[in-house]
Amino acid sequence: MRIGLLTDGGYPYATGESRLWCDRLVRGLPQHEFDLYALSRSARQEQQGWVRLPDGIGRVRTAPLWTSGVGTRRTGPPRGLTGRLATGLGRAYGRRDRRRFTAHVTALVGSLRAGAETGEPGGPAAGAFTEGLYGLAELAREHGGLSTALRSEATVRIVESACRAPGAGRTVQGATVPDYLAFTVELERALRPLSLDWYGEESLGAVDLCHAASGGAAALPGLLAKRFFGVPLLVTEHQVPLRAHYLAAPDAPFRAPVRALLAAFHGRLACEVYRQASVITPGNTHVRRWQERCGADRAALRTVYPGMEAERFRRVGEADDRGGPDTLVWIGRMEPAKDLIGLLHAFAEVRRAEPDARLRIFGAPAQGDEGGAYLAHCTALAAQIFPDEATDAHAVGDNPVTFEEIGGPEVPDLAEAYAAGGVVVLSSVVEGFPVSLVEAMFCGRATVSTDVGAVVEVVGGTGLVVPPRNPRALADACIALLRDRERRARLGAAARARALELFTVEQNLAAFRGIYLDLVAHAPARWAAEAERARLTGPPRPFATPPEAHVLGQLPPAPVASGASRVPSWAAGAEAEGVCAGAPGTGNSHA
Repeated sequence: MRIGLLTDGGYPYATGESRLWCDRLVRGLPQHEFDLYALSRSARQEQQGWVRLPDGIGRVRTAPLWTSGVGTRRTGPPRGLTGRLATGLGRAYGRRDRRRFTAHVTALVGSLRAGAETGEPGGPAAGAFTEGLYGLAELAREHGGLSTALRSEATVRIVESACRAPGAGRTVQGATVPDYLAFTVELERALRPLSLDWYGEESLGAVDLCHAASGGAAALPGLLAKRFFGVPLLVTEHQVPLRAHYLAAPDAPFRAPVRALLAAFHGRLACEVYRQASVITPGNTHVRRWQERCGADRAALRTVYPGMEAERFRRVGEADDRGGPDTLVWIGRMEPAKDLIGLLHAFAEVRRAEPDARLRIFGAPAQGDEGGAYLAHCTALAAQIFPDEATDAHAVGDNPVTFEEIGGPEVPDLAEAYAAGGVVVLSSVVEGFPVSLVEAMFCGRATVSTDVGAVVEVVGGTGLVVPPRNPRALADACIALLRDRERRARLGAAARARALELFTVEQNLAAFRGIYLDLVAHAPARWAAEAERARLTGPPRPFATPPEAHVLGQLPPAPVASGASRVPSWAAGAEAEGVCAGAPGTGNSHA
């Protein structure tokens, strides 16, 4: 099977989302050939290069979404060859095509104006959005790209007219000329996949299945492959791009009218992706609820948990030693969403109840100045709450809270970090799929977690869960486990068994192996559809004659070519009546 793997800001780049999952998928299903179609998000991402690609990758085609111009890079066997194809406007529009372009952009932007006011991703205007989207896609395919046209003054005027039209809400009506220009630039960037040269018979038209590693921009080429060639689309989301866009919108460098229009665009696109996808595989129930809210059909949803490598934690998980019985361990990326401030205040309560308790925090700050500032703030707070303690007047003081990095002589790898404590704590206020929690379960550790994201679904009764932003509840749960060794052992063993059953790479690969086969088995045969459209004649294909044509007592008529219209004599008008009456020559009679 030939699969078109669609990514946005991830695989095959060394940095980005879903790169590990995509790599495991390709390596774990060697019986299939994967063609990779990747969108990049920044110059820095491209400069850091690719991961080493497995043999299962047939061809790789990439395109940047971050540049001011457009282009596509492509590589294929042999991998050393690279090229760049211009995908701007191929030739000047004629009057008819200009009218088509204006009508499609007007329909698309008009639907966004309605969505910007209601805040709902679906609604009556969704039809206008799809009409405009696919109309622009067909124009781009005919003319070699639309980027020049989408950045033109004509598009700016259409945006202005839509914002000033009767019925536009107060937010959109408040747009000014800089807002029109800013939204036009962002609209062209969002629609840039329409202008790529990926939609040919030898590109996405040649794959058996498109698998988008996320929704949004990554799935847009899959929509066009289905539109132009009937290729079935599978969409996998471990997080929700639409939710991420909503959360990032207040920090975007745009005024409210632009943010509202962009949010409406991403909402409309998400609805269309879910509507057209043959199967949608959310990574957890939290993601699934978002998809259902955006109109995904429940019959198309199949939850597939992201697979994780369990072997690296096997030695710790099967060991009898359950780590420091008085030590709490936190592991992750240090950023405000992890709420280390609340954890430190909770640990102050733990220390009052258990004076020998310790807290070991493993991780590195998030990238950027904000991550470093947050780590400095947490370190200063820990020093203030927990002054260095000494056993006597001649000993050096020791702080019960330590901030450590994995990779040193004491903690050489991630598994050893989990082995350092008896209880693993997750204190986040925002979380998607809690990777660190699953790793702790592989290690057989009892856990205390806040009820965010997919935490309850992952834990499933094998750990303690408390409300977020509640240091008192977090402290009580930690104290309860620190004081009960047998309960820690029971929960840890149950957690490891659950993780091995649900969250391994093997179960993830088995799920997608079955989904691939099921999708292709239920998809219409591509050759049959082409033959029917072209009304081809020639030698009959297998099963061209329906079994009902083999009437007892009579040889079947000569088979017809595949795709030709054929009605058996017993099912047509007067002949059918003759058959029922037992007419001579039909080979049928009443019993």
